[in-house]
Amino acid sequence: MLVDGFGREVTGVRISLTDRCNFDCVYCHNEGLGDTRGPMDPQDDEMSTDDVVRFLEVAEEFDVDAAKFTGGEPMLRDDLAEIVRRTPDSMETSLTTNGTFLPERADELVDAGLDRVNVSQDALDADAFKEVTKSGEYDAVIEGVKAAVDAGLDPVKLNMVVFEHTAGYVPEMVEYVADNDGLQLQLIEYMPELAGRPEWAIEIERVHGWLEEQAEEIEHREMHDRRRYWIGGDSDEGGMVEVVDPVENAEFCQNCHRVRVTHEGYLKGCLNRNDDLRSMGEMSKPEIRETFREVVANRVPYYGEYMIQDDDGEWVINEEYIGA
Repeated sequence: MLVDGFGREVTGVRISLTDRCNFDCVYCHNEGLGDTRGPMDPQDDEMSTDDVVRFLEVAEEFDVDAAKFTGGEPMLRDDLAEIVRRTPDSMETSLTTNGTFLPERADELVDAGLDRVNVSQDALDADAFKEVTKSGEYDAVIEGVKAAVDAGLDPVKLNMVVFEHTAGYVPEMVEYVADNDGLQLQLIEYMPELAGRPEWAIEIERVHGWLEEQAEEIEHREMHDRRRYWIGGDSDEGGMVEVVDPVENAEFCQNCHRVRVTHEGYLKGCLNRNDDLRSMGEMSKPEIRETFREVVANRVPYYGEYMIQDDDGEWVINEEYIGA
């Protein structure tokens, strides 16, 4: 297992299979790369099936035990089921998707070995959903969530980005997962440092405070400093809501155990940085091994190390890493 200079073991990889997407969500940061999404047709710069599998085989050599496939929209890849099927058996496989293609493909992906799925769903009203996603596919997403549950991918995690446009929808989303078996809710703090528009950010502690008032049971997970809330019952019967709040959270960054891979075959040690991208070249196993070791060796916790607080409590770049 590879360990960075801050004692963080790399146990998971998050692999972007494409930057294409059939949605145009207003908060999208495209895995930290910015709004770089290309045409909807398959592109020559995307890693091939064999490239992805070769990378996963090398990651297994380093005891990585979890692979999450993302995009863009990863289900625009016709070979997604093949990639999942060829992922090493030692790895848990999961998918982050907008859900529109799950009605037709959920069973195929389960048969291929997919273990879990996260579906982006920011509202329970078609008009509100369209405002955030710039898509009229609300009904398809609802059907996709049902299809994932029916295919055995439960609990299905619904990802909701919490910011000015969506904060008012949180109570009904919480009620929705509490009332429907097989669902969980992941409230994700809006990240203006990646998506821009800082005026859209809200104080995430307000969300925590409201959930604490509603919850029957609360769990604090030391890893990533996350809090889970069970609404409508305890952990045996209630709906689970988890808040993911990485912004200005040094503890979150200090417990990061994941390396990312861009659709073009670059390793990325930190979501918030693009100055640490490393190409895996022609994607041969020796090149992948060398780059993997190099990226892990250069990983730095974003908050608390790369970004530090000055005397006024403002976050500023640590001069040690300027030009590094």
